[in-house]
Amino acid sequence: MDQLTKIFLSHEELEALRLCDAEGLTQEQAGEQMGVSRGTVQRTVAAARAKVALALVEGYALIMGPDDDKEERS
Repeated sequence: MDQLTKIFLSHEELEALRLCDAEGLTQEQAGEQMGVSRGTVQRTVAAARAKVALALVEGYALIMGPDDDKEERS
């Protein structure tokens, strides 16, 4: 695991994915629950989906953790 490239998914990105994709809420509804605008949810979900797709396609480790947006690629 230490040798894998790591992609970090923030708490906000994970929550936006959960609300929109797992719970089936609209971005507007997710924004209301998260206390942010629909546009913010849209950008957050897009970034999260891109990270998840990259991790799946390239075999990177997807790290879900703190809110900092570290992204380590080696």
